[in-house]
Amino acid sequence: MLGTHDLALFAATVFVLNATPGVDMAYAVASTLRGGWRQGVAAALGIMMGCVLHTLAAAFGLAALLATSAEAFAVVKYAGAAYLLYVAWGMARAGLRPAAPAPEVGAPASLWRTARQGFFTNALNPKVALFFLALLPQFIDADAPDKTAAFLFLGAWFIVQGLVFLLLLVALVAPLRRARPRPWVGRGLNLGGAGLFTVLAARLALARP
Repeated sequence: MLGTHDLALFAATVFVLNATPGVDMAYAVASTLRGGWRQGVAAALGIMMGCVLHTLAAAFGLAALLATSAEAFAVVKYAGAAYLLYVAWGMARAGLRPAAPAPEVGAPASLWRTARQGFFTNALNPKVALFFLALLPQFIDADAPDKTAAFLFLGAWFIVQGLVFLLLLVALVAPLRRARPRPWVGRGLNLGGAGLFTVLAARLALARP
């Protein structure tokens, strides 16, 4: 289809990637636990918008720059690590802040901020860009009439399958909020999330192309 092959294997590969714990999964789960299913959906949509950017980059050759230029890779990875630290700092502040009697959860501005953070968390990860560049060509025929269209098709498949996976994950995690945990549990989640994102930022900063 559109110059691609082994789509069943591609779908299985995408599933394994989605099911492997990482920045995207951690952010979607943390957002859901902190703000409910609406926040989780906003995080998932933001993450997938980042994948849209990576798909376009791979399709039009921009991701190749990260694979061949150590300087470009370094710029993007440090920007991504800095953004993860920014997210971690925000979660740490929320964890250290005294519990408010009626916090605003799920307000439109908050949803937009969650989606925006999900986008930048994914878009500023050069390892995702390199993954797209390394994975997608393996499922494109050498004699495909339009390789750009093939890239876009596989990228769209990846995005749809990834979104479905994250939405199912959000649906599984969201009911945990119904237990109405004590305030210290919410603070613990924020502080734990801050620690996790700090570790992920360090790993990204130390990554090599």
